[in-house]
Amino acid sequence: MNNIRVESPNCNNLIENLPKRSRFIAKCINLYEDENRFAEVRFAQDTIVNWVPKIFFVRSMADFSEMTFLEFAENILVYYGGTFLYNKIFSKIFLKKLAPELKEKISLSATELLKNKNSAATKKLIPLKAALAVCGLAIPIAEFSLNYIKNLLTLKMFRQADFNNIANLNKNKRESFQKQEKVKKSAINHLKLAGGLLAGAIGFATLLATKGKNSKVLQAASEFILTPGSKLFKNSPAKAAGINKYFGLDSSKLCRGMLTACVIAAGFGYTGAAKDRGKQNFLEVVFRLPLVLFYVVTGSEMFEKAYKHILRKRGKCTELLEAEAQNPEKQMPKLKELGELATKLAAKNNTSVEHEFKKLLRQKMTIIGIPLGFSLLFMGFFVAAYSRYFTQYRYDRDAKRHNS
Repeated sequence: MNNIRVESPNCNNLIENLPKRSRFIAKCINLYEDENRFAEVRFAQDTIVNWVPKIFFVRSMADFSEMTFLEFAENILVYYGGTFLYNKIFSKIFLKKLAPELKEKISLSATELLKNKNSAATKKLIPLKAALAVCGLAIPIAEFSLNYIKNLLTLKMFRQADFNNIANLNKNKRESFQKQEKVKKSAINHLKLAGGLLAGAIGFATLLATKGKNSKVLQAASEFILTPGSKLFKNSPAKAAGINKYFGLDSSKLCRGMLTACVIAAGFGYTGAAKDRGKQNFLEVVFRLPLVLFYVVTGSEMFEKAYKHILRKRGKCTELLEAEAQNPEKQMPKLKELGELATKLAAKNNTSVEHEFKKLLRQKMTIIGIPLGFSLLFMGFFVAAYSRYFTQYRYDRDAKRHNS
């Protein structure tokens, strides 16, 4: 079973011979599992889960404009911004004078490079990789700025700064000039702060890139930026791997560490900008944000693991789950690898390859589809509905208290 992760030459033919509906689903799964399309898939997934359901709960044109601006701007920043900055700007600056043999190694993971920690190549490459990672923090800094930009755009386009008016809670729609000035001033100040943080990040990255190879302090700082778990938990590989996964910045592409940085920055931006516009905006964000940001980092991964555990206990999807368990990396066979597995199962069960492939495809549809459906229903419709309902409830309750 360890050989199943070999692409079957018959897989494309097996997919093309499926019924039209199954063929479409199979191609969607193939796209979903393509590591080179991770950004596009997560962009589509987050847009569907976080934006589409909110359309059904829009409270005003200003509310719709804000929600649309934030969702698309955030997704473009998170899923495309980092790669653009790396490939088009910072790598050309920091790697311009790097020797060709070292440029070939810059894509190696920090963990791999640090196996030969004292080599001249590692001492030069680790600070460079850390410099690129620090420059990538431009994305979470921009993420922090978006909510303040949103406040300014709403003020400019709709002349509204009071969340009670934007969310159509207050039917009088009266705006306070003082509140508008407060929101405007706060937004401008926080954007200046973001500019300062960006300048500081680029300055520190430049220091790492130019002085890091000859400084033990900067070497240690670079290792911590790229693999914080390995520095904090030297005697616990499991803990180190977990911290590296969610907080390490060792990647030129979108990684979970960068997602985590974006989540933290967005949390400060959302709550700060909401607090400027009033109590109800702040409370709505505080009650909604933890769930949403948790989903951004994990996707449907945690629910999928729990769902697989249930399937194992009930004896469902046994072929795919057994193949995953026997894989050295504990990864489930991807769709393009199911042809090979179907061939083996057909020989074992004395059935046709087509029959086994269709059975495996149904199992994969179940394992992927149910967690995604849960994400859409819970993270999308439920969170949008409950946040808006309870915001209106809190506003009406406070209004009654004020009038009594």
